[in-house]
Amino acid sequence: LRGDYLAGIADKMASKQKQIAISEFFEKNKHFLGFDSLQRSIITAVKEAVDNSLDACEEARILPNIRVEIKKVDTNKDILELTTEDNGPGIPQKSIEKVFGQLLFGSRFHAIRQSRGQQGIGITGVVMYSQLTTGKPTHVISKVSSEDTAVSVDIGLDTRKNKAVKSNQTRTHVYNADGSPKEHGLKVITRMKGKYQRGKQSVFQYLRMTSIVNPHAEITFVDPDGELHLWPRVTERLPRKVDAIRPHPHGIELGQLQRMCRESKDSRLTVFLRQNFSGVSMRAAKDLCDAAELDIKLKPPKLDPDQIRALLEAFQ
Repeated sequence: LRGDYLAGIADKMASKQKQIAISEFFEKNKHFLGFDSLQRSIITAVKEAVDNSLDACEEARILPNIRVEIKKVDTNKDILELTTEDNGPGIPQKSIEKVFGQLLFGSRFHAIRQSRGQQGIGITGVVMYSQLTTGKPTHVISKVSSEDTAVSVDIGLDTRKNKAVKSNQTRTHVYNADGSPKEHGLKVITRMKGKYQRGKQSVFQYLRMTSIVNPHAEITFVDPDGELHLWPRVTERLPRKVDAIRPHPHGIELGQLQRMCRESKDSRLTVFLRQNFSGVSMRAAKDLCDAAELDIKLKPPKLDPDQIRALLEAFQ
């Protein structure tokens, strides 16, 4: 009888277990994303938006013009409205909901290259924090050069499904400050709980330091008091375009090497080593096979765990 009782308890406990969505996890652990205090939250949000703008402009070979504005909406409840705008390439309509409403969606995670963001969490984390603290969606206006009008849409996040919830989608004309039609760019308006502060750990200081390390960017900031700060561009020279590289043998771990071998479609081991790793010539590939005591004609998916371990030791 006791055995049946314990078995029933085990079944009951197992039935309560369910997989948590990644966005639901971050919703309950927002401090992991940098939203651990009201003062830091607004800095994190500005950083994520500005990093995206800088990366997009550099990838499109556009000299960045970035405008950041913060307004106090409700002082008693610490509600701020953040508006960021750039002259980047914009985001196509079909991609907006994934970029802003799906955690871990991005193009840089699998590429080994120097870039500001890699995890695909940043701006979606801002949308999530905004929704969590004010219940409001984030408003996005995106203009790409191939279209006459911009798409205007409100983006929320379904944390259970890690999917965007979009509403009020329309097409609209957008203009520059001088009244001329805007060719391309992105504008994001979001409300969130936060406290604007001055001093070392502030939005002002972050933007000032960003302008120093990005002299090709023009950054305008309007603070909650309406004061305008301008950091003008001091060079017309864009940073050199960064190319992705293949992983180096010294930076590989056993689990990663096992996955690479399992997924490989290369005809032999030497081809696999030359095609998938940085700095491996034909001679080096043969030397690695000799050191690991492996036949160069072996197909990577056929390697057993001991052979993969021997190859990793040869790398070192």
